[in-house]
Amino acid sequence: MIAPGDARLVQIGDARLLQNVDAAFADAAERSGAHLVCRPGCTQCCHGAFAINPLDAARLRHAMVALAADQPVLAARLESRARAYLEEFATSFPGDPVTGLLDESDEAQAAFEEFANDAACPALNLATGLCDVYEARPMTCRVFGPPIQMDDSAEENEEAAHGLAICELCFTAASPEEIAAAEMHVPHQEEARLLEAFHQKTGIRLRDSVVAYCLVPPILTASSTPR
Repeated sequence: MIAPGDARLVQIGDARLLQNVDAAFADAAERSGAHLVCRPGCTQCCHGAFAINPLDAARLRHAMVALAADQPVLAARLESRARAYLEEFATSFPGDPVTGLLDESDEAQAAFEEFANDAACPALNLATGLCDVYEARPMTCRVFGPPIQMDDSAEENEEAAHGLAICELCFTAASPEEIAAAEMHVPHQEEARLLEAFHQKTGIRLRDSVVAYCLVPPILTASSTPR
């Protein structure tokens, strides 16, 4: 959660980051050619929980405020889906079930691997197969599809080549060389600088969350207040 006055610098930097990420995706998509089969209505990547960072959370909250003013019916539907999601899964959330801040312990991170694995993201409109907050979608959603460098802690899997992770529906007939040639260069360092700026500007300890908690009004408690 960030105060409106503190958010301006982060919003400007985040807009620039998103432009760079979207440009990197477009470049990778062009190099991927027919191997990249991502398209509107393909929702496999919209199921299962994943962690989002404070910039993602701030972006989603800002989008919900704008929706509430401009499209209140849609905002209410999103909030309703998020509340239904939390009603079902909050009791097993490996973190603070009130604020939605993930625990950083090894035990909690292991538990998160099994959290809400088959559930649809509450931002997903099941009737259309589209994301109702697409312009504000988290970074994970923006880079999914093309080959990207795997986390150092991630294990190798059958969808990886040369240390690159890809959507299991894409590049099914591609050679390792074709996969490597289509790598998306994600501006991780730029994002890291913004996260540090977020921390310095707000004083809030950086902890991850999940999408559902960002689609309902935030709650500020002792566990999420500035240090």
